[in-house]
Amino acid sequence: MPHAIRMHSTGGPEVLSWESYDPGMPGPGEVRLTHDAIGLNFIDVYQRTGLYPLPSMPAIPGLEGAGIVDLVGEGVEDLKKGDRVAYAGVPPGAYCQIRCIPAHRLVKLPQAISTRDAAGIMLQGMTARYLLKGCYKVGPGTTILIHAAAGGVGSLVCQWAKHLGAITIGTVGSREKAAIAKENGCTHTILYQEEDFVARVREITKGQGVDVVYDSIGKSTFMKSLDCLRPTGMMVSFGQSSGPLEPFNIGLLAQKGSLFLTRPSLMHYTATRQDLLAHAEDLFNVVTAGVVKIRIMREYALQDAAQAHRDLEDRKTTGSSILIP
Repeated sequence: MPHAIRMHSTGGPEVLSWESYDPGMPGPGEVRLTHDAIGLNFIDVYQRTGLYPLPSMPAIPGLEGAGIVDLVGEGVEDLKKGDRVAYAGVPPGAYCQIRCIPAHRLVKLPQAISTRDAAGIMLQGMTARYLLKGCYKVGPGTTILIHAAAGGVGSLVCQWAKHLGAITIGTVGSREKAAIAKENGCTHTILYQEEDFVARVREITKGQGVDVVYDSIGKSTFMKSLDCLRPTGMMVSFGQSSGPLEPFNIGLLAQKGSLFLTRPSLMHYTATRQDLLAHAEDLFNVVTAGVVKIRIMREYALQDAAQAHRDLEDRKTTGSSILIP
């Protein structure tokens, strides 16, 4: 019988249990697929802790995977058995060997992209796409600040932003991570544990501030990130790895320069089939053109998902990591 990582309650990594389960048969509009690889993302931690509640318990976490179509349900016309496919987003349930999933959430993979690589780039890559083209249209001369520049999304943003002609300032936690960010096209790196990143941003931009900040850290960086923006700049808060944000007075946005603030979600930016395909197509194009390189830095056996979560929370990972069923 197939196995999956299941949760019977929220909590620490210890709630992730390797169990046998029945994936069932695909219903109307669904397909069943066999995973080759599953993406590891910080949103999985949010699901595990209950910050982002799963529909019911027991539950299978995870929002990203790639593999081969095994069975096709009634009414599915665009996919057939043997197709190589990938997905990122709802519904959850990726941490398994075999699953059923709505066909409209799947995209076919180009021959040049393996299922293994797709599992490590779909969620982070489409996130990078909406950050750079949806939340704020980055182009030649745009100056951006990206936190966790050597992380999964950060690594992709640095590469893609360089291709778009932007100047990228990235914060990192070590000199090793600074080297990774530089390799990925980051123009300037800031060691946030040794330097005041607000002061360094002001120094780099000659007091002007950046056009847009991409902040996935949350609680520990949010207010200082606002201080890095130029007047009418855009603050994009798309994660909270250091903890949830505390309520704040919206009047501060006016005081700090008539700033804009958004809290986006990939689920909303890819809610329609049309938007999902547009994001995937743009991602596949920059990958196949060699503009954005896929770097799978770590692989874990799916049954070792608890250790993968510990490493992710301890910031021991760089680039993309995947789980192998």
